[in-house]
Amino acid sequence: MADQEKQMSVTHQGATVWLTGLPSAGKTTIAYALAERLRGEGHRVEVLDGDEIREFLSAGLGFSREDRHTNVQRIGFVAELLASHGVKVLVPVIAPYADSREAVRKRHQTEGTAYLEIHVATPVEVCAERDVKGLYAKQAAGEISGLTGVDDPYEAPEDPDLRIETHRQGVQESAAALRALLSERGLA
Repeated sequence: MADQEKQMSVTHQGATVWLTGLPSAGKTTIAYALAERLRGEGHRVEVLDGDEIREFLSAGLGFSREDRHTNVQRIGFVAELLASHGVKVLVPVIAPYADSREAVRKRHQTEGTAYLEIHVATPVEVCAERDVKGLYAKQAAGEISGLTGVDDPYEAPEDPDLRIETHRQGVQESAAALRALLSERGLA
C-alpha cells in the first residue's frame, strides 16, 4: 500500500522540464516522445510547444531580444502554473538567452515548483541538415535574418540538469535519458 501511495504522489507531482536548443535540434521530438511515455505511466502531461505558443499566447511578438524575453517569460509563467497543479510540463523552446531562462528558473524556485533545464546540444551543422522548418535554407538565401545560432546569438546553458546530444543518440534514447533524470530527482 505504501508503494502504491508513493507512486500515486509521484505521478501527481508537477514539474517543468525546459528543453532549450537551436532550431531543428530535436527539442519538440524528444518532448513528445517523453510525453507519450509519461502518459502511459499515468502522469498528467502537457507539452508547451514554442511554435504553438508563438501563434496563440505570444501572437504579435517579434524576434527582438525584448520580444524573445517576453515570450519566454509568458511560457515560463504558464509552465509554472500548470506544474504547480500537478502537471509534468515539457517545454521545447529555443529560449536563446541565459538571463531569460534564469528568470524562469527563479520563478519556479520562488513558487517551490520543480524545474529542470535540458540542453538539447545539437551542432548547428546538424540542425541545418535537418532544417525541419526550412529556416536555415531561408537564412542562407537571404530571405530571413535573426536565425538563432547563425546570425543571432544562442547562449548555451553552462550547467544544465542534463545535456542531450541528438547527433549521437536517437529520440527514444534521449527520451529515456530524460525519463531517468526525472526518476533520479524523484519526479517520476
